[in-house]
Amino acid sequence: MKKRILGNNLQVSALGFGCMGLSHGYGTTELSHAEQVQLIRTAHDLGVTFFDTAQAYDDNELLVGEALQPFRKEVVLATKCGIYGIDAANGKMNLDARPETIRRTLEDSLRRLRTDYIDLYYLHRVDPKVPIEEVALTMQSLIKEGKIRHYGLSEADAETIRRAHAVASVTALQSEYSMMWRIPEATIIPTLEELGIGFVPYSPLGKGFLTGKIKAESTFAKNDHRRKARLGRKCLKGTHIA
Repeated sequence: MKKRILGNNLQVSALGFGCMGLSHGYGTTELSHAEQVQLIRTAHDLGVTFFDTAQAYDDNELLVGEALQPFRKEVVLATKCGIYGIDAANGKMNLDARPETIRRTLEDSLRRLRTDYIDLYYLHRVDPKVPIEEVALTMQSLIKEGKIRHYGLSEADAETIRRAHAVASVTALQSEYSMMWRIPEATIIPTLEELGIGFVPYSPLGKGFLTGKIKAESTFAKNDHRRKARLGRKCLKGTHIA
C-alpha cells in the first residue's frame, strides 16, 4: 500500500476506509455486526492504515473502536465533532463548535473508540456562531494535552481554512470530491497546496453513483440520504456534466 503525508507529517495509507456507510447514511446494511468488524480488520490486513468515523454517525464509533482495538497503535484514527443531529423544523444540521462542546464530544469519542488519543480530529462542519479562531485554539490545546495528535476541518471554505491555519496548523481538510463533484478545484485545492494542508476527499465514487451499480430507476430506503441526491440522478440520465 502506498503512503501519503497529510499536512505536518501525518503519514497515512493512500487509500482510507470511510466507515460511515456501515451504520449511517446509506440505509440498513446487510452485513452482520461480526461481518462489519471483519471487514474493517480485513482492510487493515490489506494495508489500509487510515480509518475515518464521526460522533454523528450513530453507533459507528463503537463499531470502529471494537474492530481496531487489536492494532490501535498501527493505524491512524480520524473522527469528528460538531454535528448534533438534524433540526426537525428546518432540516438543517444542528452545529455546535463551542470549546466545552468539542471537549465533551472528544471524551465521549475516546470512550467509544476505546483509545486515549485521536490521530486526526476534525470539526465536522463550520459553526457560524463560533469564530474559527476559537476552534483552532481549542484544538491546539487538545494537541498540547496529548488527547489529539492533529486537527482538521471539513467542508470549510478557503477563507475559513486560512483563518484557522493562521492560529494553529491545520493538518487536513475533508470535503466531498469526485468526478461529478469538482467544486474544490476552484479555490479549495489551490489554497491547501499553498498552505501545505492535506486533502482527504470523501465520497470519491459519488456516493455510489460512479460504481455502475445504481441506475436511474434505482430506489433508496427512507434512511438513505441518496434519496435526495439529484446531482447523481442527473448524471445517470446524462443531463449533467461536472
